[in-house]
Amino acid sequence: MAKGGKRNIIGSWAFLIGVVLAIILGAIGQADGTILTVLMLIGLIVGLLNITEDEVSTFLISGAVLIIAAEFGGRSLQAAPDAINGIFQALLAIFVPATIIVAIKNVFNLARD
Repeated sequence: MAKGGKRNIIGSWAFLIGVVLAIILGAIGQADGTILTVLMLIGLIVGLLNITEDEVSTFLISGAVLIIAAEFGGRSLQAAPDAINGIFQALLAIFVPATIIVAIKNVFNLARD
């Protein structure tokens, strides 16, 4: 993740808090409605503030893999405990908006070059 600067500190903390919240609240089944909205906002902050140009490719690949694995993992593990599916959904709420924002920023950078 990006280092230094106030923007990057906010983005780093948002990422850390978001992932911890997603795991804890998803595991106890509390990741719904308002919580998912908060996690989505955290994902937007992460995408806007935390990923530098040097990290874009790595983040997009990792984000895409995480999104695919969480979505299909949740579908294929229907018999899994609700905690596992809750964690998958909460992580999707963070990484989908973050990945979309970073991808859009990357497209604009490519078009500008």
